Amino acid sequence: MSAPVAGLDPLQQVSLIGAVMQLAVYALMQLGRLPTQSYPYQLANVVGSLLMTVVATVNREYGFILLEGVWCFTSLIGLARLVRSRA
Repeated sequence: MSAPVAGLDPLQQVSLIGAVMQLAVYALMQLGRLPTQSYPYQLANVVGSLLMTVVATVNREYGFILLEGVWCFTSLIGLARLVRSRA
């Protein structure tokens, strides 16, 4: 199996995937292309921040654990609200 990004260890690859997910939906939101009250926006934030939290935990980066853990938690709240409002 080939690495998605040559020369990076798997943990760094996971970190990059999480960061790209979060940054992409944030940029799309800022450009008016993706509403915050959409499943793609909320899901990308949940998954991206969860990946980043896992990487931060493995690396014992406590500031990033806090940042990404809170980001994941608040994104889960946003996703739950979206699900409830559309049910």
